[in-house]
Amino acid sequence: MYLLGIDLGSSSVKASILDAVSGLRVAEASSPETEQEISVPQPGFAEQDPAMWYRNARLAVRGVMQAAAIAPEDIKAVGIAYQMHGLVCVDSNGEVLRPAIIWCDSRAVAHGNAAMAEIGEERCLTHLLNSPGNFTASKLAWIKEHEAEIFGRIHRIMLPGDWLAFALTGRISTTPSGLSEGVFWDFQEEAPSAIVLDHFGFDPEFLPEQVPTFGVQGEVTAAAAAEFGLAAGTPVAYRAGDQPNNAFSLKVLNPGEVAATAGTSGVVYGVSVEKRFDPKSRVNTFLHVNHVTAAPRLGVLLCINGAGSINAWTRRLLGDLDYQEMNRLAGQAPVGSDGLAVLPFGNGAERMLGNRVVGAQICGLDLNRHGRAHLCRAVQEGVVFSFHYGMEIMKSIGVIPGTVRAGLANMFQSDVFCDSLASVSGATIELYDTDGALGAARGAGVGAEIYGSLEEAFKTLKRLRVVEPKTGDYQEAYLRWEAHLKRSLK
Repeated sequence: MYLLGIDLGSSSVKASILDAVSGLRVAEASSPETEQEISVPQPGFAEQDPAMWYRNARLAVRGVMQAAAIAPEDIKAVGIAYQMHGLVCVDSNGEVLRPAIIWCDSRAVAHGNAAMAEIGEERCLTHLLNSPGNFTASKLAWIKEHEAEIFGRIHRIMLPGDWLAFALTGRISTTPSGLSEGVFWDFQEEAPSAIVLDHFGFDPEFLPEQVPTFGVQGEVTAAAAAEFGLAAGTPVAYRAGDQPNNAFSLKVLNPGEVAATAGTSGVVYGVSVEKRFDPKSRVNTFLHVNHVTAAPRLGVLLCINGAGSINAWTRRLLGDLDYQEMNRLAGQAPVGSDGLAVLPFGNGAERMLGNRVVGAQICGLDLNRHGRAHLCRAVQEGVVFSFHYGMEIMKSIGVIPGTVRAGLANMFQSDVFCDSLASVSGATIELYDTDGALGAARGAGVGAEIYGSLEEAFKTLKRLRVVEPKTGDYQEAYLRWEAHLKRSLK
């Protein structure tokens, strides 16, 4: 008995098959081999074609099915994780009207800021727990203003994961958690936000029907089954944004538990039961995957757009190095990179910095002293220090990361990165053998009632490594980095 998890990212689509009994990954695959294209028609814009997502999802699923060498009928449920905050618009025939505006697109910042002022700061924060900021609702407002012909043809709007579920099942739906990530959710009313819909002049019918995060959300159609190599009628039984899903994959479900990831973006995600907010909306609060009205579970999310993206940029710049070699080189440089500091904010507006676009910066460069090793370490430290800067904000609303769980992937494969994060933050880092696609597969098992409880779903989750804080010049290096950041924000 097997479960399929699909993780629709901005860089690639990954698929994993989980043995529901042993809890072991049977196979994994991803597509494309490099990275999915992000179109940038203007500075600050970021778009992707959903047809590209479909092609890569099909290739990833076919690849993982071939690698697992199992029959389509052996897959008992499908789960979907996806890049958050995107916007897909479809007409009454379900046809996509324009490229998807994705999470790192910053064109709608002004629309969100204006909405915050016009609705009223207190009203926004008490009902939405966020500013409309640069989220999905504000992106739709941008289309209304700048692409009136397209806006007039919209039948439904969807998040990226909603669209992939629609492509598989033919059913247009979303989840309460998904509505909250788009800032379409009223936390006081526990319902879609009339405040946001009324302010922007959106037809409530734009929003899809709601389905639970865990539960049968549709069945794979015969047409999709033929394309993906699955069995028609297989239930899609779980859907969540990538960061709530990453937390779920690490069994971060209860207050005080914290997850982190450092892929294209960097995220720290903590669970709370309190409807608290950052007055400046530098960190954001959404419904967590296991939220119910009677037992609230809210996810407080710190997102840094320029995290793994600057590590990838550095690898391309250096040309002849892979990530493993970069990690080795970073370990050759001293803590603090001998005065070299990197601000990794080169991937659009940063919520943590008040939606400012400050760009990536290399500070304190000495051409006679600094080399490849210093640059590799300074990039990793820059991402770590960004995490710590944001974690201090999270503490102000009651999320205190004593232990941080992460999958052993991406930048968490680097000893320098893990040691630096543990040492500057004072948090213990726990590394696990899991990822977003496996989390989606486990979620599908819960939603299809193959697992009787969340505890049963995670009984085989394996912890690989524990990283404790170390002594050293980490605080000094952080304060130097923070001084560079403060100068850039003046």
